[in-house]
Amino acid sequence: MIQHPDAKVFIVDDDAGVRDALAWLLRTRRLLSERYDSADAFLAEIARWSSEPSVPCCLLLDVRMPGTSGLALFEQLLALPWQAAMPVIFLSGHADVPTAVDAVKRGAFDFCEKPFSDNALVDRVEQALAQSAQVQEGLRAQRSVQQRLDGLTERERDVMDLVIAGLPNKLVADRLNISVRTVEVHRARVFDKMGVKSAVELANALRQLGAR
Repeated sequence: MIQHPDAKVFIVDDDAGVRDALAWLLRTRRLLSERYDSADAFLAEIARWSSEPSVPCCLLLDVRMPGTSGLALFEQLLALPWQAAMPVIFLSGHADVPTAVDAVKRGAFDFCEKPFSDNALVDRVEQALAQSAQVQEGLRAQRSVQQRLDGLTERERDVMDLVIAGLPNKLVADRLNISVRTVEVHRARVFDKMGVKSAVELANALRQLGAR
């Protein structure tokens, strides 16, 4: 599976032996990793980020740890608007399986029961990284659409809303009490600023953004 060369796997586990073994395993697939010995240490790291991760990433997270547990960390991550850009794979002991399954239902990418199959785990990591890349691409596209939308004037937004609603230029002109020619000019500017060639493309872009 082809990955971004800077894709990164975050490992959060209080057992140094587990952290080292996982890092070594990931290196066999040429995957970069960063290790943290507690949930609090990882929370301190992401607190320094100004936005979502800039490269595809995922989190290998132990369920049970001293202090803040993996599940408590997961709860805090779920509150982040970009959490889907960093899929979480829980590492659980047998007794934690029901809890880990419940976490998957609530948004975790997967869980791997200890002792896990090395190949199966790294396969899931690569799939999580692929999902992360897809989500991050979507977030970047949303930001691009939002920036273009913010560049429209109030009148252009008015025209855009009616065009999206399917009204022909004559009815748009009547609704806004302007000339058809003025509608045509505003419509052309909207399409140009939004980087689309049709009302259908425009509607699709706004639907992706969630604005419509």
